[in-house]
Amino acid sequence: MEPCSCDTFVALPPATVGNRVIFGKNSDRLFDEVQEVIYCPAAVHNDLGKRFKCTYIEVDQVPETYAVVLSRPAWLWGAEMGANEHGVCIGNEAVWGREDISKEEALLGMDLVRLGLERADTAEKALDVIVDLLEKYGQGGNCAEGEEFSYYNSFLIADRNEAWILETSGKYWAAERVQGVRNISNQLSITTKIAREHPDVRNYAKQRGWWDGKEEFDFTAAYSYIDTAAMMTSPSRYCQGYKLLDKHRGLFLSLSYLYHTFHHCWIRNHQHLNLKGQWQRSHMSSLTEDTHSTKNIKRPWK
Repeated sequence: MEPCSCDTFVALPPATVGNRVIFGKNSDRLFDEVQEVIYCPAAVHNDLGKRFKCTYIEVDQVPETYAVVLSRPAWLWGAEMGANEHGVCIGNEAVWGREDISKEEALLGMDLVRLGLERADTAEKALDVIVDLLEKYGQGGNCAEGEEFSYYNSFLIADRNEAWILETSGKYWAAERVQGVRNISNQLSITTKIAREHPDVRNYAKQRGWWDGKEEFDFTAAYSYIDTAAMMTSPSRYCQGYKLLDKHRGLFLSLSYLYHTFHHCWIRNHQHLNLKGQWQRSHMSSLTEDTHSTKNIKRPWK
């Protein structure tokens, strides 16, 4: 399965109207894979000595987990996207780069989405949860049912006040705090605007010969084969999605507005593709200080 339609967007004030944060994701999965929407209530866990199983491996339990709504492939534990009771939203994207993808079973990016939502009441705390788990357990394993498909992950994490991009390569990562509008697709996209990073991300890149240690550190240039100088003028979904978001700055009024913009962007950039045998699941959330509304839409491409 080649990724051809996974895109995640966020718009923050002042790019939105009404001081709201609007989050959305399109998720592409195989046609015969059930992607279900589930609700998991909040819970208090007294058996902290016990571990519980994610998709492939067991991890330590925490004292409390928050209520979540998840959109997930039914065969695995994690989720493609979701939101929690505190208005934290997360979506992930498959990414590849210079580092070989680990096929050893560890946490999937989708497991990390769910763990971040269950354990964090702000976007930055969810980022902390994900990078701590990444360091402790690693990421890896097959990400599809019935065929081989593995990848590393990028995440868009939002709450009522802010949003973060977190991009990974193995255990190494960089994070960017979002200003205005931002999107992620199936590629690394954080360049030099790095707000937080793995403590060894630069040393590792230097050891591998991906960065000379003299020029300004560019995460995407170091950890992938992308020419970041041309990244914003390319025909890629990432570039075209950002241009569309940027064009509509200050106009994002509602979930409905985001949906039509989001859908137009998807169609415009995928009209050349044969999408028979795929399902699209879309998630959209509108976040304000006192409200959080979410829509989940399922579309077949036949």
